[in-house]
Amino acid sequence: MSSGKAGLIFRAHYLDDRAAWQGLCDLLRDIFEIDVSGLDRLGGPDPTSAPFGFFDADGACIANITAFAMPLVIDGVFVRAAGLQSGAVRPSHRGRGLYRAVMEAALDHCDAEGFEAVVLLTDKPALYEKHGFRPLPQHRFAGVPPTGGQAFATRRLHLANEADLTLLSRLLDGRAPVSDRFAPLRQKEMFLFNASLMPDLKLDLLEDASAVVAWQADGEGNVDILDIVGTRMPALADILASLDVTPQRVTVHFAPDHLAWDGEAIADDGEMVFMLRGPDDLQPALPFALPPMAAF
Repeated sequence: MSSGKAGLIFRAHYLDDRAAWQGLCDLLRDIFEIDVSGLDRLGGPDPTSAPFGFFDADGACIANITAFAMPLVIDGVFVRAAGLQSGAVRPSHRGRGLYRAVMEAALDHCDAEGFEAVVLLTDKPALYEKHGFRPLPQHRFAGVPPTGGQAFATRRLHLANEADLTLLSRLLDGRAPVSDRFAPLRQKEMFLFNASLMPDLKLDLLEDASAVVAWQADGEGNVDILDIVGTRMPALADILASLDVTPQRVTVHFAPDHLAWDGEAIADDGEMVFMLRGPDDLQPALPFALPPMAAF
């Protein structure tokens, strides 16, 4: 802990301080209207998290950004990467260089830890280009669904059920990458947190395949596959047969190279931009997407 700008206190690596953690929760709730304190019930925040923030004399978190380990597979190669999340500054303190200060502290931390790349999601890409980040376009994969798959016994999981939560946590700890083209190798905490924010999300365990499918259906004949958690990926035909759905169209929100199915790659036109800071040649050769359950 050390003195910061304009009488504020700069703090790093403070998640073991419950009052400071609550201050960060309050900041993110006030700025983004998201209550990240729900992570406590789901097992807590990512243990690799390294937050960097400014606090006032009353303990309120004024500005923050958090780095965390996010190992990736890119074109079949392991990449020791970090992610940045929880970046925010209270409106009353903007324009004072606080965000630049916490960003530089987080990037210095990532460099000191030897991370090969740093990634983030933002709707303000120009803010991060000055720090060496470049946008990587994402795609979704859509088309006519395959048929004739093998149906596995299936059971719906519920995060409110402690046994289901424990099972899903164990599967997330031992999961295989959902794609060799691009995928996070671990992102348990964000998967669980994102799932808790999505009331229409279905989490179905394909028991014989030991895999959980995160999916949605819109009631108009469309199915979206958001992620798959398992030690191996079932074919998409087997997934749809197991879920007992016959959609007119299926959209897979990650590269489907393990699904024995090819969809049309459709450029993502959403507001959030995926950005990477790292070697110029470090990016998937073919279209890819970060699974929505790993969004951070």
